Amino acid sequence: MVDVTKWPIFSLMAPEELPSIRKACVFGSSANEAIYITNDDEVFVFGLNCSNCLGTGDSQSTIVPKKLDFLKGRKVVSLSYGSGPHILLATDDGELFAWGHNGYSQLGNGTTNQGVAPVIVSANLISKRVTEVACGSHHSMARTNLGEVYAWGYNNCGQVGSGSTANQPTPRRVSSCLQNKLAISIVCGQTSSLALVDNGEVYGWGYNGNGQLGLGNNGNQMSPCRLVGLQGVCVQQIVSGYAHSLALTDEGLLYAWGANTYGQLGTGNKSNQLSPLQILTEKERVVEVAACHSTHTSAAKTQSGHVYMWGQCRGQSIVLPHLTHFSCTDNVFACFATPSVMWRPLSMEHDDFLTVAQALKKEFDNPETADLKFCVDGKYIYVHKAVLKISRCPPSLPSRCEHFRSMFQSHWNEDMKEVIEIDQFSYAVYRAFLQFLYTDNVELSPEDAIGLLDLATSYCEDRLKRLCQHIIKRGITVENAFSLLSAAVRYEAVDLEEFCFKFCMNHLTEVTQTTAFWQIDGNLLKDFICRASRCGAFKN
Repeated sequence: MVDVTKWPIFSLMAPEELPSIRKACVFGSSANEAIYITNDDEVFVFGLNCSNCLGTGDSQSTIVPKKLDFLKGRKVVSLSYGSGPHILLATDDGELFAWGHNGYSQLGNGTTNQGVAPVIVSANLISKRVTEVACGSHHSMARTNLGEVYAWGYNNCGQVGSGSTANQPTPRRVSSCLQNKLAISIVCGQTSSLALVDNGEVYGWGYNGNGQLGLGNNGNQMSPCRLVGLQGVCVQQIVSGYAHSLALTDEGLLYAWGANTYGQLGTGNKSNQLSPLQILTEKERVVEVAACHSTHTSAAKTQSGHVYMWGQCRGQSIVLPHLTHFSCTDNVFACFATPSVMWRPLSMEHDDFLTVAQALKKEFDNPETADLKFCVDGKYIYVHKAVLKISRCPPSLPSRCEHFRSMFQSHWNEDMKEVIEIDQFSYAVYRAFLQFLYTDNVELSPEDAIGLLDLATSYCEDRLKRLCQHIIKRGITVENAFSLLSAAVRYEAVDLEEFCFKFCMNHLTEVTQTTAFWQIDGNLLKDFICRASRCGAFKN
């Protein structure tokens, strides 16, 4: 769990004010500015106010948070900052706002006048719905809901992707080889740009003096070029540091390239890499990577929750991924990055006292306080009837678990028993289900999550079904992909089915050589082949 006061600037706020924060971001050349959004969707800023980056309408610094009334009630979906700094902010209705440093027209308003307050960026974006923003040092990017990429601002190295090095005063569509592509993510280095498209390909443009575009050379690029070094893998997340880049594939593999002065590539040395190189090869599956254009620090989180950091860490050069005690990548940047900015806007969770949920979690499977036990595969699981049948008020709302509420309030035979035998599910699956009722969390391998998905379907537990699907998605591999697809079809998990099918298509050759593929039900196999054919899998 992240404590926002790990960033020193938030120590200025009173403890009673912190629970109102829903999302926060610390930025600036010395991490001396902050913006946060409250639970009521009000936007506040405080700090040094370099280049009017607080957007308060004046150039005064403030240690007391000030409200940006112009943004009141607008739900923020994406936020990014530059080095000036300048700020880009997108709302859920697709509007784009900008303010702060504008010496290179990075605010996209056609001028180089400082933006003292938030203004809507509309030039060339009328009727467009912006869903994501990204800032480099002095250039800006936006992605629309249609997967279009726009860029503007400083363009000395081609980072705007216009085919020239002339500064771009207003948003311009990045076309070239992105023209017919659907972008799903955009990131910026200091003077470079990357885009991830829906088929897992990565494109880069801009400054490439350290190889941060991953093209196998160090020549600048004025328009997007595909990273052929990532051919054969399907990338699902990209991040950029000051002059290095990281990519995470759908199989949990991590690649790094670019500048390596501080060991930020995690290769064990300080040599730059002009092409993507796989790192963390001996560790478990990676589920998240982190970097930002203000720092030379890298971080990653594995499937079991281990967080690693490398690069510039408190002045030291860490050339190999170092295992930390942190539970999230955000804490790496709070405690070790220089400056200690946030690599992404931080969603807040508050844990000021032991909640009822935390107390219940401690009592799960506790024989000393339990009044009921389930016997599964010859093993006991200790629970409390009151917890299993508890319902919300008013009674018209659904209970925590309708299955157990009916069992203990409708005179089932089980209501009179002290031990209930379960033979439909395995011990691991049933224990995970009961633990979920106590904690709202599920801790299972993807393979066991299939069994829990079966249980959730049988008991009509829709939220549990969604959690199982999330676990399965994060644990999909070439070896288990077709088994997971089969389970998704069997349990009518449409979203999971689409995800597994797309993974199988991305790795079609490898998947069709697995044991699971040839042991599958004949009808499902025929359906898969027909569907794959319709998607062009067997074209010459």
